[in-house]
Amino acid sequence: MGSTENSLGSGRRWIRRVLSGGWKLAIVAAIAGFVVYRLRFAPLAVESHPAASGTIVAEVMGTGTLEARVQATISAKISGRIAQVLADQGDRITKGQLLATLDDGDLRQQVEMARAEIATAKAGVDRAAAEITRAEATATQARASYKRTSQLAAQKLISDEDFDKATQQRDVAEAELRRSQLAEVEIEKQVLKAEEGLRFYQERLTDTKIISPFDGLVIRRSREPGDIVVPGSPILQVISTDQMWVSAWVDESALSSLTVGQPARVLFRSEPANPYSGTVTRLAPLADRETREFVVDVTVKDLPKSWAVGQRAEIYVQTAMKERALLVPQRAIAWQKNRPGVFVRDAGHAKWRNVTLGLRGTENVEVADGLKQGEIVVWLRDPRDGPLAEGRAVSMP
Repeated sequence: MGSTENSLGSGRRWIRRVLSGGWKLAIVAAIAGFVVYRLRFAPLAVESHPAASGTIVAEVMGTGTLEARVQATISAKISGRIAQVLADQGDRITKGQLLATLDDGDLRQQVEMARAEIATAKAGVDRAAAEITRAEATATQARASYKRTSQLAAQKLISDEDFDKATQQRDVAEAELRRSQLAEVEIEKQVLKAEEGLRFYQERLTDTKIISPFDGLVIRRSREPGDIVVPGSPILQVISTDQMWVSAWVDESALSSLTVGQPARVLFRSEPANPYSGTVTRLAPLADRETREFVVDVTVKDLPKSWAVGQRAEIYVQTAMKERALLVPQRAIAWQKNRPGVFVRDAGHAKWRNVTLGLRGTENVEVADGLKQGEIVVWLRDPRDGPLAEGRAVSMP
């Protein structure tokens, strides 16, 4: 009797343990089933768009800065102290306009001293000319006296001593004439040297006036009156506004599709919703060895009301255009095994299609083969729900 009751008690406990463990297994199985359903069978929320015919423009994009094709740093040719700066940032300037001056007091004094030196040297020329005139007269008289003496000496009418004296007087007069002529040449050289010195100081005096090399705009002022400058020290930075362009870096993969003269759109970050028209003006034949990009210069036809050299901008160069192309959004393109494709909606499920792509635009891409007009392409609304797979149920808003 006691053993039977013990056996029944043990059986009940075993049944309770089995029932208790079964509920746990059932809960785990239910959770697992719910997860499998959510992952494999529950409809995923997708965005959709019908494949439609339209015009597509292929563009190459680059990022760069607004620059002036012609720009210059205004500096002094000589060392000195700035007396005036006559232009400021934002000022429009014209070619030949006086922009700054240096203190010219010392140079003006040197110019006057050079002029005085010329006057002194020219006075010396006059004295040398008078000396030559006197020496020529003396030499003429000495030659005549020597001629008469030599004739008398030939007739033995005068002594040898008188003849030697006449010869000596002639030689001295000739030497004095040559000395006077050489002195005149030396003084004339001094005049030329003084005149060269005057021209030098006059040119340096001219260099104290700093003028604009072209019509343009002052974009930076670096010096103030009283500053000491040396040749090359920047005073002003000016640009010509005749040609402004955006120098943009573009990936080297686009090199073969770009040519000079192609139309472009320019978007300044200060006005991202207002594109400005431009034209490709220059392609740099040098790519950066690290970023693998090269520079494309796009001339901007019109500028924003407010702009600054160096401000950032994006360029979109039109490389091709096609009408009546079959288009789908860029976001709809997916890749499987290195091949492009799209998912289309087929009876509430996603169906994969391999496609051949054509031109790529900013938002859309051309499907050259693999899709028909009107078919609905779908892509995940939230990428965290993905990836989208063949046969997966989808739901559209």
